Amino acid sequence: MLQVNNVIAEKDRYVTGLKKRNISNAEELLNEVIQLDELRKSTQQELDSNLSEANNIAKQIGTLMKEGKRDEAEKVKTRTSELKRLNKDLSEKLNDIQNELTQKLYNIPNIPNDSVPAGNSDSDNEEIKKVGDIPTLPEGSVPHWDLIKKHDIIDFDLGIKITGAGFPVYKGKGARLQRALVNFFLDEAVKAGYAEIQPPIVVNEASGYGTGQLPDKEGQMYHIGEENLFLIPTAEVPITNLYRDVILDEKELPVKNVGFTPCFRREAGSWGAHVRGLNRLHQFDKVEIVQVRKPEESYQALEEMCAHVEHLLSSLNLPYRILRLCGGDLGFTSAITFDFEVYSAAQEKWLEVSSVSNFETYQSNRLKLRYKDDQKKSVLLHTLNGSAMALPRIIASILENNQDETGINIPEILHSYTGFRRI
Repeated sequence: MLQVNNVIAEKDRYVTGLKKRNISNAEELLNEVIQLDELRKSTQQELDSNLSEANNIAKQIGTLMKEGKRDEAEKVKTRTSELKRLNKDLSEKLNDIQNELTQKLYNIPNIPNDSVPAGNSDSDNEEIKKVGDIPTLPEGSVPHWDLIKKHDIIDFDLGIKITGAGFPVYKGKGARLQRALVNFFLDEAVKAGYAEIQPPIVVNEASGYGTGQLPDKEGQMYHIGEENLFLIPTAEVPITNLYRDVILDEKELPVKNVGFTPCFRREAGSWGAHVRGLNRLHQFDKVEIVQVRKPEESYQALEEMCAHVEHLLSSLNLPYRILRLCGGDLGFTSAITFDFEVYSAAQEKWLEVSSVSNFETYQSNRLKLRYKDDQKKSVLLHTLNGSAMALPRIIASILENNQDETGINIPEILHSYTGFRRI
């Protein structure tokens, strides 16, 4: 979440940033935060003053009792009782103000980096790079939802039978291709210096608030009511929360973690070409990379993470492009995001397969994730993450782009992982 001191010091920049996100009442929102913070400070000062007075009175009573002036001491005690009542009320008021302030901050998104373009939707995103040739498919080529039936490698009907729409069953070579991609992505991340983590796929409410999925995406997460737990929408949530309420030693930086998990999202939507087959699912597998960096190093880390995703896509010989998201399409917690899309030849469209984001201090302020600098001062760290990678649309593109009249060729980089070259 935003830091109040920064909101006060750089209010105009923050208003401009929120307006880039198309938040029309940005100034009003920030003024409410500033007013609440002023009320918090004045209430705290009043409470501190009363506590100081109570402390002085306690000393005075002790002196009077030593001097045998019991009657005077009893008179002074009357003020002590009054202060206890006042301080109880002030403490409750202060707690209410702080909770209201925190809730307001929870509902204000991150400020976009200056390089983020203005815009209203994904149509305003900025294409910054395009790599690879669009494949020309043979006559009779079909989209992946027909290919998976033809070769019996992914079954949506079985998934509907045992769970519901958006939960496919991977079979035979389809399951092996999925596992091969997971292992390839993990191995490449480990080679790049990421430490592998196998986190829980269920998190508590504090974890959801820590990385900003709550309250922003509460309706999109699967909720386990009795225990008040949530199925993760991405490994970003449990991996980043490993460092909640942590002060890292400078020697522990940078933190680089990678994790493979299933991911669960409720927003699969209605049936149609844009969400058909593997294009959008309720459950899917993903390898996620996460970094925790010093503020001055985070944008270099962002470049490194983008280069890592490019390496994976190039290794799979998939045509791809990179988009810098505009303010209107930027995720709630992100300061800047680069989306990677691969071209699906049979569908004749670009499919998003990765997002790489820098959150700057937005998550770390929620998480209270800091390190001690040379002056032993606690400094908020920057958090970053990226999909490296989400599997369903990668599989869709591999199947569609590599089909011929008799089957599907598997990218050479995966042969040692799959144990086969064709489906």
